[in-house]
Formats: sequence, C-alpha cells, structure tokens
Amino acid sequence: MKILISGGCGFLGRNLIPLLSEAGNQIICVDRSEGDFLKACAAEFVYADLTEGPLPDHIFEGVDVVIHMACTLLPGMANSDPLQDMTINIGGALHLLDSAVKNKVRKVIFFSSGGTVYGIPHSLPVPEDHPLNPQCAYGISKLAIEKYMRLYRSLYGIKTCSLRLSNPYGPHQRVKATQGVIPVFCYKALMGEPIEIWGDGSVRRDFIYIDDVISAISQVVYLEDPPEELNIGSGKATSINELLKLIAEVTGKKLDCRFTATRNCDVPVSMLDISRIKSLLPWVPRISLKEGLQKTVEFISNSEINC
Repeated sequence: MKILISGGCGFLGRNLIPLLSEAGNQIICVDRSEGDFLKACAAEFVYADLTEGPLPDHIFEGVDVVIHMACTLLPGMANSDPLQDMTINIGGALHLLDSAVKNKVRKVIFFSSGGTVYGIPHSLPVPEDHPLNPQCAYGISKLAIEKYMRLYRSLYGIKTCSLRLSNPYGPHQRVKATQGVIPVFCYKALMGEPIEIWGDGSVRRDFIYIDDVISAISQVVYLEDPPEELNIGSGKATSINELLKLIAEVTGKKLDCRFTATRNCDVPVSMLDISRIKSLLPWVPRISLKEGLQKTVEFISNSEINC
C-alpha cells in the first residue's frame, strides 16, 4: 500500500516506518524535520506544517491509508495554553481529514491517548466504551479529534480508527524530555542524576514496549474496516515506585529520587482493556516490563552515553 504518515519522524514513526517499509509499503513521511532513517527505508519526506493549512493534493496521489501521529503539545503544557493546543492539534487534524476526503483516501488512523481520554477510571481495566471525561486539555483535544474522526466516517464513508495508546516506551524516545518517564528515568539513573517524581510515586501507568505497539499498528493498517476506537496497551498497571525499583535493578545503580508536588493533570491509575484488539488480531503484548527496560537501557547506553 501507499501510506502517508504525519509526524513520522518522532519516536513512534521512527520505529513504525521501517517495519511498514520492510513489508513492501510505499511510505510518505510528512513532518517539520527530516530523520536520517528515512533514506534507509526508501521513504519519501515532505516538509509541511499541518497547522498552516491542507497539504497539496498531489501528495495524496495513490495514497491508501493516512496515519496521523503529529502532535505538538504535551499533556502538562496543554493545560497552560488550551487555546494553542486546540488550534495546533485539532486544526492540524482537520486539515488532514479534509485532504483525505477530498483525495479519496480509504482509511485514516489517528494516534489518540488511552492515558488521557478516559479520565479517572470507574473500573479497571478500562474498555473502549468507558465514559470519556479527560482531566487535561491534551486529553480533551485528543477526544475532540476522535469525535471528528467519527463525524467524517458518518458524513463521507471514510474508514477511520482512533488508536488509544497507553504509555509506549523504548529505543529512539527522547531522554531529555518532559514526556516519557521511562527513557528519562533510565538515562538519569545511568548518569547518576537526580530523578524528579511528581507526587509520591503511587500513580500507576500501563507501560508497553514499542515493539509490541508497532506490531499492533502494523496489523491494524491492513484491517479493511477497523473499529472506530481501539485500545493498545499492556493490560497491566505499574506504579512509579515499582518502576523505579526495576530501573535500579536493571541498571545496577542507586537512584537519587526526589519527590515533588502532584500534577493536577495526572489520573491516579491507567490500565487499558485490550480484549477488543486481541479478538480482532493475532496479537498480544510479548515484551515484559523488565525485558523492555533492559532493551531500553542497552539502547540508551550505546547511543546516548557512549557516542
């Protein structure tokens, strides 16, 4: 197939594009910065900013599937400027949806957020039909895009699917960022730097290794009529304190943990019900948290510290 991926030079795209390319698909990566890995994948790069307007029609010639993963603001930052969050993320998604409809693209897959769209869970694990009550602006914008995906499916017959990812982690994730606690914590553990934890460490998250994520996504791409929403996670919840113990064990380092005030945008627990995706695809998460941490630490040691 011919697949257009927005935001493909980020963490998720850096892992997904090589897999889709190896399967024989033609990839067009739309982003604001080009990744060197694209040349090895024979992927076409198009510089574009979706917030500035629709993409030129010629880019969509022959495109079968659009995967929208471009997202500018992070959960904590979105709360400080919800208007900008709405303008950038929702506006960009609508430009892409309009272009997809105009150019008769068969399917649009959107990377949503299983950790924020549900809000505080009423029950665990959280299924796709759980009430939706985001506690942060980031989750609200993700949910709004999901609603537009449903609307465009109803109005124009385009196949749409919103993938509600939990907390993916692994190689190529930024270690000096404000999102993605695992690479940040692992890097700081290896470097002997203080690790800052929001709250008392009791918050629980559904961590899933990137290889399991892209395995699921690469199969969803081929579904003729995917469900409108689909959870992708490990189906397990691990507290930050438990995570820190595993990181100390894997790295062999004594951690310098410093606890600070809890953030208002953090829900106490996130654990996704993945029974729907397992019923549709021959897929289950295969990488345990400890094994995923070992792979992540090895990658960081080789690429971030020794280079």
